[in-house]
Amino acid sequence: MKKIILLFSFIFTISLAGQTKVGSTASPFLNIGIGPRASAMGGAFIATANDVTSLYWNPAGASRLESNEAMFTHLSWFADINYNWAGSMLNIGDMGVIGLSIGYLDYGDLEVTTMTEPDGTGEFFTPHDMFFSLTYAYNLTDRFSIGANLKYINQKIWNSTANGFAVDLGVLFLSDIYGLRIGAAITNFGTDMKMDGKDLFVQHDINSQIYGNNDQILAKLNTDSYPLPLTFKVGLAMDVVDIENHKVTLAVDAYHPNDNAESLNLGIEYSLFNVISLRGGYKSLYLDNSEEGLTFGVGLKYDLTPTLGLIFDYAYQDFGILDYTQQFAFGIKF
Repeated sequence: MKKIILLFSFIFTISLAGQTKVGSTASPFLNIGIGPRASAMGGAFIATANDVTSLYWNPAGASRLESNEAMFTHLSWFADINYNWAGSMLNIGDMGVIGLSIGYLDYGDLEVTTMTEPDGTGEFFTPHDMFFSLTYAYNLTDRFSIGANLKYINQKIWNSTANGFAVDLGVLFLSDIYGLRIGAAITNFGTDMKMDGKDLFVQHDINSQIYGNNDQILAKLNTDSYPLPLTFKVGLAMDVVDIENHKVTLAVDAYHPNDNAESLNLGIEYSLFNVISLRGGYKSLYLDNSEEGLTFGVGLKYDLTPTLGLIFDYAYQDFGILDYTQQFAFGIKF
């Protein structure tokens, strides 16, 4: 186990050395929180991560689930932007857990405009961002788990695209100190992304000061490469109340991104009869100029049989002057 921790620390050190805070990254949608349960808890979910959304938050947590789960979640974002995520995980016994997930950010239909037709050509296009992820998680001991995601990332704007690959690494430790859980994850450690496509071809006049030269030479715009939103996360969680029919979980996560300052997320969850859950939290504490803040939500579980159950979750997040977002999810446990 010590070797795993040392390896994890080494990768984290290398990742920070190779990336700097440049103020902008490619595919920032990768940092949009997945799942109403985690979002309602202010995004403080690294050390809890005990449902199918652990595929996003901390893949090590997936190894702690004894059942199989699948979930679809829909997030209503600003400016009619919608984000959909679907994930499924399968417990393969002593061999661990495997998972599959996909996220799709839809910006809606936008009208094509040009220099000669700034009011629109009548043609429309649909830009989008998406990722596809494969997950594997394994319990090294009865207290220590590891997990990893391998992700393919794609961004598209009309006829131009950018592609990239990334890895998420996670660990989870269950201590014997009042049920304290400690989790850590490195997310989006991967390749830079660069837009390319036929939209970058233009007609160019090499020297507009020369009369009679060819002013329609075919040229191609050279776009810059941008790193992915690399983030190191550490979380603590504890069930401060865990008695028959009642459970209260407190959680705190610390975030260290490569494109912003450090921040804290706080969350709480109260579960009654393991059927109804009330959640609240505060996101991006200590982060200057952030519009994120209070979050809350509710969850329902209904067991049809001892091995088959349904899950419904809802989350509301305040975004200050940007108003708010809502997230819904429907899941099945089998």
